[in-house]
Amino acid sequence: MGIAIADAFAETGAQVTLVSGPVSMQPQNNSVQVVLVTSANEMFNACAARIADTDIAVFAAAVADFTPEHVADKKVKRGADDLVIRLKPTTDIAATLGAEKRADQLFIGFALETHDALEHAKGKLKRKNMDLIVLNSLEDKGAGFGTDTNRITMIDKKGRVEAFDLKKKREVARDIVEKTINLLNDA
Repeated sequence: MGIAIADAFAETGAQVTLVSGPVSMQPQNNSVQVVLVTSANEMFNACAARIADTDIAVFAAAVADFTPEHVADKKVKRGADDLVIRLKPTTDIAATLGAEKRADQLFIGFALETHDALEHAKGKLKRKNMDLIVLNSLEDKGAGFGTDTNRITMIDKKGRVEAFDLKKKREVARDIVEKTINLLNDA
């Protein structure tokens, strides 16, 4: 979704920077500046370095919530009967940057949920100081990862909820851009 959203914003003439992990797809619009990262920490640092100069931020990445406490510098050889990998939480990029959001910025987050989706998305909207949450549910066939389609529900800060039918991700991205423009006009 992130690449489709970057392309959709670029189609409107917006100056777009996409911070992306390793993916096989690239934006189709050549005006999109791409910043490649390989870890959740690198993604946070890249976003934090750019957020002050950002009018609209879209937090669409499915960043890992946890990372290994210790990373081996060499291959871990077979031999131990019970290898235990301890995890530590990664920085919640949307929440951390949302806490510092200025009144003139518009932040859009995503919520991928498996149950009580609307409730969880509304909580995330408030907790992370977003202006809009785009809800995906893994319970919806044809939505989420590994497909060219998605089915979303958008919830804005004023409590308005708008559900959309299953569409191609490029069309979903245009819906998100249109909603964003409407939010800017409401401000």
